[in-house]
Amino acid sequence: MSAPPAGAELVVLLDEAGEAVGTTEKAGVHHAATPLHLAFSCYVFDGEGRVLVTRRALHKPTWPGEWTNSFCGHPGPGEPLADAVRRRAPQEIGVEVRDVRLALPAFRYRAVMPNGVVENEMCPVYTAVAAGPVVPDPAEVDQAVWEPWADFRAGVLAGTRAISPWCAEQIALLPQDPRAAAPADPSVLPPAARV
Repeated sequence: MSAPPAGAELVVLLDEAGEAVGTTEKAGVHHAATPLHLAFSCYVFDGEGRVLVTRRALHKPTWPGEWTNSFCGHPGPGEPLADAVRRRAPQEIGVEVRDVRLALPAFRYRAVMPNGVVENEMCPVYTAVAAGPVVPDPAEVDQAVWEPWADFRAGVLAGTRAISPWCAEQIALLPQDPRAAAPADPSVLPPAARV
């Protein structure tokens, strides 16, 4: 097996128990037989309690043009998830985040696109607060809007708000007001994420 190219972004591969079993390049991980891997989702709020909802860039290999949560990403090998959230926020939505909180430590999903490409992730969910104006990277985000959390949540739960499959599942599990909820227990994270 050859070493990945210098600077290649790696994702952490998992077994069914959530233990790390290796790494692979992010660029090639998503296909019809996507292996189980570690990721995260984050919901970013502003000072008024609105949530940032983003539309994925149209050229992304998974769910292009789909509306979803604020941003997602993959921790690098040995990188704590909260650190990965803080690293990824400026890269994808162009803003530093503060008050990063674990909301759903054990979230896992598998979803299949119409073309057969699969997402297959253990994907703990975080909330955070934007520390400034949002300036999305157009390579990642086609559009970004602030929406009142209660309205967004109600639309997703009612099935009237078009949204990515993982976001729909997450909204059903998140508390009515995640900003007011205590952080979740990190001991419930997949073992590979307890670094």
